[in-house]
Amino acid sequence: MKKTLKIALTLLALEFGLNAHAKDCDALPNYEAFKKALISARKADNGGLNFEMWGTLVARDGTICAVAFTGAQTGDQWLGSRVISAQKANTAISFSLPTFALSTANLYSIVQPGGFAFGIQESNPVDVKVAYKGHFEKYGTKKDPMVGEKLGGLNVFGGGLALYNDKGEMVGGIGVSGDSSCADHLIAWRLRNEMGLDYVPAGPAATKDDQIIFDIANGKSKGGFGQPTCGGKEVELVSSLPAVKKVTKK
Repeated sequence: MKKTLKIALTLLALEFGLNAHAKDCDALPNYEAFKKALISARKADNGGLNFEMWGTLVARDGTICAVAFTGAQTGDQWLGSRVISAQKANTAISFSLPTFALSTANLYSIVQPGGFAFGIQESNPVDVKVAYKGHFEKYGTKKDPMVGEKLGGLNVFGGGLALYNDKGEMVGGIGVSGDSSCADHLIAWRLRNEMGLDYVPAGPAATKDDQIIFDIANGKSKGGFGQPTCGGKEVELVSSLPAVKKVTKK
């Protein structure tokens, strides 16, 4: 009797967890749509090394909704970038607001010594039990062990963006990793645009959004939110990225 009750309670808890995860992720694309958009965004000219990529999609509360990769198999992209992509997604939702977005690229300068947020990258450690559990072969699939969990962690260079729907609501975040941080940002930007979740309300860039800013000279960002270039043609490519959408108020 006790064994039967224990099994029943376990199944109930599992069902509750799955339903809660589904609700958290309802406002976001499903795994198949996310993976398709990630592959498409990666195929564009993004500078960098042209490496395969990892991408993570999180709900507004940090729950991981999907983890995907662009290569043919799990080992085709840097394995360490799986967790980094999830960190970037978590960072984007942790330091963006419904009224003001900050990409992970925007955080680079403010966390350096002398910056007004020096040290925040150490403030929210990754849950290693979430990061490294499960079998390698499931990484990046619909059954990735991180899905439904909260990883935590912060990352302060390009590749993480908050997601905003056509009502101007902040509904989650994405993180992309596997190449230079500049290429990661460009791919994340294209990915968000393809998902139709780039109704960004405001941000520190001159374009009033969370675009990456290349304004560092002599080790200091002119506007305070800059990130270094990566030695490629990223400065040129940024100007060709699609503009964010704006909510039309009725």
